[in-house]
Amino acid sequence: MTTTLVRIDRRFHGPADSGNGGYVSGLVASAFGGSNCTVTLHRPPPLDRYLELRTTPEGAELLDGDPRIASAVPAELELEVPAPPNLHEARAAEARYVGHHRHHYPTCFVCGPKRAPHDGLAIYPGDVGGQVAAEWTPGADLASADGIVRREFLWAALDCPGYWSAEEAAGVALLGRIAARVDQDVPAGEPLIVTGWAIGSEGRKHHVGTALHLPDGPLVACARSTWITVA
Repeated sequence: MTTTLVRIDRRFHGPADSGNGGYVSGLVASAFGGSNCTVTLHRPPPLDRYLELRTTPEGAELLDGDPRIASAVPAELELEVPAPPNLHEARAAEARYVGHHRHHYPTCFVCGPKRAPHDGLAIYPGDVGGQVAAEWTPGADLASADGIVRREFLWAALDCPGYWSAEEAAGVALLGRIAARVDQDVPAGEPLIVTGWAIGSEGRKHHVGTALHLPDGPLVACARSTWITVA
């Protein structure tokens, strides 16, 4: 078993007092190279203090003392990904983002419209042909020294667009589980097309898919997630 310390800075919150679920899941997924694993969130991730990430070949746990914040297991993700709109269509869809008018967590790191410029990811997915889409250009502050976007930020970008594809059915909801696969790393400063689509609902559980594509079509990453209605 290996143990490392993880700190979720307040910048990376979803709800005002807890970490964004996709970002935190990406941190936990780093135990398996940031791809082909499933992360389950057990409680809201606390901010601005050190947590323990314990890893074995069988799985990983993010712990706040005794309470378990999240757990992960390696798992191959197979997901049918719809064709994305083109970059122009994705940019135009942002004007139809309902989060501009109603948002339960308006300062969310990924999709909150009330973040300061360049502070959040500013992914505002709007409806386009049965899915939601937006353009996202990751900044240099999200990259490693080699200029490649860190995978926890790819996981973050794969989080909220799924919710917005099922927002009417889900109401106030939080990410419960996300399984993601990264097919290729990407440099900061290059635009990506972000998409989300609803898969189906079972009571309070809402299953969605998300993807990141390069503008000329190749898939960068994809995820299948479950959101849980909380109110």
